[in-house]
Amino acid sequence: MRHGYFNQVKFNAMSVNLSQPSFVHLRCHSEYSIVDGTVRIDDYVAHATKDQMPALALTDLSNLFGAIKFYKEARGNGVKPILGCDLWLENSTNRDQPYRVMLLCQTLVGYTKLCALISRAYLENQYRGKPEIKREWLIEAGSEGLIMLSSGMMGDIGQALLQGNTATAKQLAQAWADLFPNRFYIELQRAGHAQQEAYISRAVALASQLALPVVATHPVQFIETEDFKAHEARVCIAEGYVLADTRRPKAFTEDQYFKTQAEMNALFVDIPEALANSVEIAKRCNLTLSLGKNFLPQFPTPNGEGLDEYLVTQAQEGLLKRLEVLYPDAEKRAAKAPEYEARLAFETSIIIQMGFPGYFLIVADFINWAKHNGVPVGPGRGSGAGSVVAYSLGITDLDPLQYALLFERFLNPERVSMPDFDIDFCQEGRDRVIDYVKQKYGLEAVSQIATFGTMAAKAVIRDVGRVLDLPFNFVDGIAKLIPLELGITLKDALEKEPQLAERREQEEEVKELLELALRLEGLTRNVGMHAGGVLISPSKISDFSPIYCQANGDSLVSQYDKDDVEAVGLVKFDFLGLRTLTILEMALVNANAQRAEQNLPALSFETLPIDDKPTYQLLKSANTTAVFQLESRGMKDMLKQAKPDCFEDIIALVALYRPGPMDLIPDFCRRKHGLQRVEYPHPAVEPILKETYGIMVYQEQVMQIAQVVGGYSLGGADLLRRAMGKKKKEEMDAQRAVFVDGAKQKGTPERQAADLFDLMEKFASYGFNKSHAAAYALVAYHTAYLKTHYPAAFLAATLSADMNNTDSVHIFYDDCVGNGVEVLPPDINQSEFKFKPISDKQVLYGLGALKGSGEAAIEVILAARQQDGPFKDLFDFCARLDLRKVNRRVIESLIRAGAFDKLEPNRNALLAGVNLAISAAEQSGAASGQNSLFGAVSDSAAHILPKVPAWAEPEKLQQEKVALGFYLSGHPYQAYQKELTTFVHTDLGNLKPQDQPQLMAGVVMGVRIRMTQRGKMAIVTLDDAKSRVEVVVGSEMLAQNAHLIKEDQLLVIEGRVSHDDFSGGVRVNVRKIYDIASARSAYANMLKISCNGQADAVKLRELLAPYCRANAEQNNRGCAVKVEYHNSQARVEMMLGEQWRVELHDDLLIGLKAWLSEENVKILYN
Repeated sequence: MRHGYFNQVKFNAMSVNLSQPSFVHLRCHSEYSIVDGTVRIDDYVAHATKDQMPALALTDLSNLFGAIKFYKEARGNGVKPILGCDLWLENSTNRDQPYRVMLLCQTLVGYTKLCALISRAYLENQYRGKPEIKREWLIEAGSEGLIMLSSGMMGDIGQALLQGNTATAKQLAQAWADLFPNRFYIELQRAGHAQQEAYISRAVALASQLALPVVATHPVQFIETEDFKAHEARVCIAEGYVLADTRRPKAFTEDQYFKTQAEMNALFVDIPEALANSVEIAKRCNLTLSLGKNFLPQFPTPNGEGLDEYLVTQAQEGLLKRLEVLYPDAEKRAAKAPEYEARLAFETSIIIQMGFPGYFLIVADFINWAKHNGVPVGPGRGSGAGSVVAYSLGITDLDPLQYALLFERFLNPERVSMPDFDIDFCQEGRDRVIDYVKQKYGLEAVSQIATFGTMAAKAVIRDVGRVLDLPFNFVDGIAKLIPLELGITLKDALEKEPQLAERREQEEEVKELLELALRLEGLTRNVGMHAGGVLISPSKISDFSPIYCQANGDSLVSQYDKDDVEAVGLVKFDFLGLRTLTILEMALVNANAQRAEQNLPALSFETLPIDDKPTYQLLKSANTTAVFQLESRGMKDMLKQAKPDCFEDIIALVALYRPGPMDLIPDFCRRKHGLQRVEYPHPAVEPILKETYGIMVYQEQVMQIAQVVGGYSLGGADLLRRAMGKKKKEEMDAQRAVFVDGAKQKGTPERQAADLFDLMEKFASYGFNKSHAAAYALVAYHTAYLKTHYPAAFLAATLSADMNNTDSVHIFYDDCVGNGVEVLPPDINQSEFKFKPISDKQVLYGLGALKGSGEAAIEVILAARQQDGPFKDLFDFCARLDLRKVNRRVIESLIRAGAFDKLEPNRNALLAGVNLAISAAEQSGAASGQNSLFGAVSDSAAHILPKVPAWAEPEKLQQEKVALGFYLSGHPYQAYQKELTTFVHTDLGNLKPQDQPQLMAGVVMGVRIRMTQRGKMAIVTLDDAKSRVEVVVGSEMLAQNAHLIKEDQLLVIEGRVSHDDFSGGVRVNVRKIYDIASARSAYANMLKISCNGQADAVKLRELLAPYCRANAEQNNRGCAVKVEYHNSQARVEMMLGEQWRVELHDDLLIGLKAWLSEENVKILYN
């Protein structure tokens, strides 16, 4: 039975000789098969090791996602890794029933062919989500380096045999054997599937007839037998079924666990050759991957120069241009140049020595392309900003020498590793730069990088709940018991949340849900795309990693994640999208348009003064909403304390505002303002720590101290910094000895040197990269500068960049008000898609920020306005547009927002007339073809809006909020403001901490519910049209007043105001909550009604009765009513009885005022 090209091996199939393995697993779907398989790679290898299995294959479905992780894990545990793939094979006669084929890599040639086949299947031949290879591809490319297994009953031969088509099966087997000479096996499986024995019988006969070898495999889908139900749940999650569905496909059995060699021997006792051939195949697969070696793409120099020479030339030319800008004065430039030239020469020598000129030139090329093609690029990110070569080539835009930034922090000659530039591009232009790279290096040589989403604690609960067919609210309740902690596991949650553990013990459904979820938690669930990583390969990406993409060709990524692509030698370039760069570019264009009108030269970020006093004044006042890195509440508080007055202060604050170093902020501020003595731990470190007032803030400072005091080279100091970060005792002890010895040689006493080392070690654990802080501080300064000098231009750009986020638009609108910039309402004849500054203090609302508008619809409107001029009215508007693109929802949103106010101020009439306008437009379109026969059709009579009253102010504001997400033309609080001031004496903005409860009022703008140990609490944001404050409503108060706590509700609050240490503002704990009616009743002395002889007592009774105490809630005292009656003869005042006390509801007051007029209905307060 066994083919003659194997060594003859004889053994007793029932006994496992551990020195001579009897079986090797050649088929396994791990968690990386995504749609099935729950095998974790480390568990898989551990089980093989335990069973003394010397080799092991990973053959995921249609991918190599886990191949490198498996390769490293297996080799690290003394197991020979065999890489392969379980592939879909196109069935040309019935595309809905593809076959399977399994390929195993013998050599690197085979691995490359397999990568190419998988990539081609994804790129060219996906059918209903399955990437399928074609038989002819194997014929074209050849099969060298690959072993093929027939895939048992799922292969084309297996299907033919099961259908009784022996002749077809024979023909197929011979064809595969010819295509894979001496490398094709008939695959046999006993995994509990129906018809398996019938298949084996026919397959063995066929193999014997054609003298083909057979091989036993076991399709491993999970590790332990107990994992079967969890595996079935995983399949249901992927395919959208529920476990209890009797009609769902059941492709897997309980037998598909990791079987030992002994179990496999028992299973195939009758066909020992099949077992032996699994071992033989393992012997024949000898793939060795070269991991850890980098393969850079070849950078094409213009005249074929060497990369080393070209780098030096480009860097020197670039430095000359930089120095001309830095030092316009020729004499000063000549004095400074030697320092820069020496640093440049040092850096280029290191870059050349380490073999990285190509990397720098590639990065410089696409960054400079971006800069010259209208794509804003950040000044730097990460440690790369410390390189003068990078600065000279245009990669970064920050002078490293001016801010003492270190090259060795980026590229250390004493630790060879790839440099890594992270580059920030404008979000809108980032894809254009990636397209440029694809065109330059070839589409097949560029891709993005896969990421793998996993089943996190809450998500796995929801997934498993769905496949168990449990009610949504039930599952949601369980998921919400998991504490809100980043990266929390279900095991942690069960320990931290007693209620979760309690429900597991008491409820069978919860027990089953958690049992399955715990088995599935952390498994790979889906494939995504890395946020910024782009690979550029020296040849096809598929020479290193297979390609994955969606069925439509979108989201093309490597199948290896960022760690694995680097392991196989591909170089990653980080193309990150930064929204602030988009804002800065728009703001600069806006500002320069204003400057052009004033005949002023255009601004450039490169030449902005870095010491502008008004800009630092804005920072000191913490007016930093929308200012990059400095806009959070905590940052604003820090700015008020620190009062930065130079660029170095901004760098330090960016570095300090993080957990850990945040504790140093008070000392930093006190020292800066002379309230605390500045002390240096060693006289030699004063020049290093002076800019941060004696406090170690940056990693670079630790490196410089090691150099100056301990005698380290900067490369050695970088290794020291890394060691301190890792906190490995043996390494630290060795470094301590080196530092102390070096310091002693330079004249520092041993005790002082040891103390200084301890101090450095403490700070190094949370010191920040100064190069990164400096680059981001520059972006922060640029945003602050534009906000200071061109507020309308800057805020219009900020609003435009976040138009889809209503909450952000509202925040930035409030910031406009606070900075004296008027935001004009949208105007159908003036507004553009984006917000537009129309003067230095006015911004016109952007139509794209309206809810339900959409860019396509707005483009149609703007094009029609451009072509035929302003719209005359609603009817003209509808008649001139394609109403399939500008639909009713868009038109109504424009009306509600006030975009038609200049054409017709009655928004209610406009809204009521939308149907008429649309009908008229449709009729006009239908009639236009008849006009030539019957003359023009006059329809002006139909162009009349319905006569309906204009909305009252509250209704108008509510409708406005529907369209904009907030109130623009007014505020609902203002309707009650005059009345409220009679008993609410303090605005929200003027609340001060005090022991006595205070009364305050505002409209609810937002409600956040939090779970605490005492139950639910609510954090409610109140707004009084001037200020906002958050108030805390405890569980009991929340339960009593839940019906009142909703958006747009006016509330009067009695609460205790205290200082909030966290925010630096005030904290309000609510004692009592009133709506306006109950507040009036609680704080009013009486309702005074004046009426004359014409008044009708029955009418008065009818108006008062629904609001009387008798009809009100038991605990509502109501307000006393005084009636002042007068006629021509006399005047009388009388207090109505207790049963006529009323709740002062808006509807009662409106009814009374409508009947008796406003001056005759008054609420009198104490």
